[in-house]
Amino acid sequence: MPICSAGTFRKAPLANNSQYNGDALRSDDGAVDHVELRVDGVAMVRLLGPQDRLLKTIERQYPRVEVLVRGNEITLDGDADQVHAAVRLVEELVTMVRADQELGQHDVNELSVTESAKILAADPKVSPAELLSQAILTSRGKSIRPKTLGQKSYVDAIDDNTIVFGIGPAGTGKTYLAMAKAVQSLQRKEVSRIILTRPAVEAGERLGYLPGTLTDKIDPYLRPLYDALNEMMDPEIVPKLLAAGTIEVAPLAYMRGRTLNDSFIVLDEAQNTTPEQMKMFLTRLGFGSKMVVTGDVTQVDLPAGASGLQLVTRVLDEIDEIHFVRLTSEDVVRHSLVGRIVDAYTKYDAERQAQRFERLNDREQADGVNRAGRRGRQPQDHQAPGPQTKRWGR
Repeated sequence: MPICSAGTFRKAPLANNSQYNGDALRSDDGAVDHVELRVDGVAMVRLLGPQDRLLKTIERQYPRVEVLVRGNEITLDGDADQVHAAVRLVEELVTMVRADQELGQHDVNELSVTESAKILAADPKVSPAELLSQAILTSRGKSIRPKTLGQKSYVDAIDDNTIVFGIGPAGTGKTYLAMAKAVQSLQRKEVSRIILTRPAVEAGERLGYLPGTLTDKIDPYLRPLYDALNEMMDPEIVPKLLAAGTIEVAPLAYMRGRTLNDSFIVLDEAQNTTPEQMKMFLTRLGFGSKMVVTGDVTQVDLPAGASGLQLVTRVLDEIDEIHFVRLTSEDVVRHSLVGRIVDAYTKYDAERQAQRFERLNDREQADGVNRAGRRGRQPQDHQAPGPQTKRWGR
């Protein structure tokens, strides 16, 4: 069954239409196209989302294309090149819907359209539906898969390297995808156990002495890892695997003195490790093991001193089988506001750094002028006291 059937392309000015502004949509060479697509076997609400959100997203991606929908027919008018690209994009989105990807969820449709358009612009021969539809895990009817090009390169790096550093802002799926790959490796029997760890550092607050046993005290710091495990696996199986030691969730301090063989190890919140802790953790690597280190260098909660994650990017950057993946705000898969918040803080930090550098440069220049002035100053002559000079104490 064909994905969708297209009407005849025509490179000529369109007939007058009250809903179509030919001058606004026509390209520089005046070529425009009119294409009609008929989508078969797909519920349009799954493709377009509530209130036809997808159409608005496509028009933002291709501003010289007007998209209209009637029933199961999609009509695209406008600049010839952009119409061709939009048609290709719609076909890929239909393929994604056929693969049970939900494009109608809040903010997911916009992300799918944007990433698919980027992939097609970079290489028209590559299929976004194929590239972004490779599920890592399927749990309770929900597929876990990379949703952006950055996430796809991150997942591929985990497959191809022994140690991978995933560095990026909140919401980019660094830890979630790493844990999904860990569970996948365990299910495929590529490793015999999963070890999840993170430093027990408070996020800018002092909680004081927590009640309960040692496990009760450290559990709040490790709760995000437990939550992700319960999403990816049967909640009834997780406690059994924890009790058997097949899955271990522990604070970073418990890693010292161990050799971790045949394991998939994930270190989360690595920006809160000291350089000594980072070295200690990385040297735990044993035979048949794989490590993934995740963190956000802009959210360091250490009370003082340098972050081990910031230092390791300079120390280990050129070693084989160690790979650094840097995700950006374009890879944020949470609410669309999260990406804009990350960009705003990044801009603010860059401005502060520029101002700090400017002040430091001005201070150095002022110090240089002062030093030059002191070097060029002539020493004052001190005359010996004459016979008429009165000396005290004599």
